[in-house]
Amino acid sequence: MANNTPTNNPFGIYIHWPYCRSKCPYCDFFSQVRKEIPQDKIINEYLEDLNFYANKTPKRTVTSVFFGGGTPSLITPNNIEKILHHISSLWPMAKKAEITLEANPNSEYPQMFQSLKQAGINRLSLGVQALNEKDLRFLGRTHTLQQALHAAENVLNTFDNHSIDIIYARPHQTQAQWQTELKEITQLGFKHLSLYQLTIEEGTLFAKKGIQPLEEEKAAHLYSFSQEYLASQGYEQYEVSNYAQKGYASKHNLIYWQGDDYIGIGPSAHGRLKLNNKFFATEHPRLFTELTPQERAEELLLMGLRLTQGINKEKFYQCCGLKFDEFIAPSQIKKLENLKLIKNKKQSIHATSKGFLVLNYLIRELCP
Repeated sequence: MANNTPTNNPFGIYIHWPYCRSKCPYCDFFSQVRKEIPQDKIINEYLEDLNFYANKTPKRTVTSVFFGGGTPSLITPNNIEKILHHISSLWPMAKKAEITLEANPNSEYPQMFQSLKQAGINRLSLGVQALNEKDLRFLGRTHTLQQALHAAENVLNTFDNHSIDIIYARPHQTQAQWQTELKEITQLGFKHLSLYQLTIEEGTLFAKKGIQPLEEEKAAHLYSFSQEYLASQGYEQYEVSNYAQKGYASKHNLIYWQGDDYIGIGPSAHGRLKLNNKFFATEHPRLFTELTPQERAEELLLMGLRLTQGINKEKFYQCCGLKFDEFIAPSQIKKLENLKLIKNKKQSIHATSKGFLVLNYLIRELCP
């Protein structure tokens, strides 16, 4: 399999570190809590996987690397540097490649953020999740508010590019409470905000305990308020859950949403590659599943409608080989336009603010 994707397209590498110090009750991602981790052995396996994918993707330039998890801030800086050095030996790196690592406030040790920066990280995503002690405990976070604020200060002083994760629409959360917290979040000064609505996923501790999410209508009000307030504070919404100051949208996450190629390294890591005019989903360990143009188109629809700019129809065609206006029934588009849920243009299609509130409905209606 050879890669014939244009070499100037974005190309990302996702490094998955599945290990955590504890399991959060809302988390349905693959993760493990282990006291002893053979870190060097695991990293060497990652390097071998990188070698494998490098042979499949010649002439590509890496535009982003993302260390996610799990808790990737538990990886030692020397192993992070080892991975990044190996990547740069296998592929050219874009001049302004975005290299992100997710960190928890309580995985901090003296000079941790400075050490991560020296290892090659240039964007830090801090998983705070709440800015009050009560909700931190409810969410199962093992850090305190003081630790969160201390870590936030260190991140802001160390990195020029940074993001913070917050979970909202917690049970019984009021708009007044969320307004106060959102104001505190913006005052911290992070360039990028990821605001995730709490959902109770099957198999999580919350689900087993019978925890109920905030009522749908109240959650929608919090979402709409967030949009309006963050816009007034200079944060542009570019995806359903993500807001950024100008020029600070996540390059790596845009790869997922816009349908570009990326590889996944590590347990539970997935990838998408176009090789020899065929489309593949990859998963650990080195497994390839060919996707039909129809299957790839459905993925692009699912991901692309999450963006405020929506789906570029020419890019859609490049990524799946199907023309958007032939893939989707015109009658369905017209129906959703009349409901003011989407705007359909010659070159693109996107959800309206009203449409974002019922995005799952839009996707169901548009999928053939």
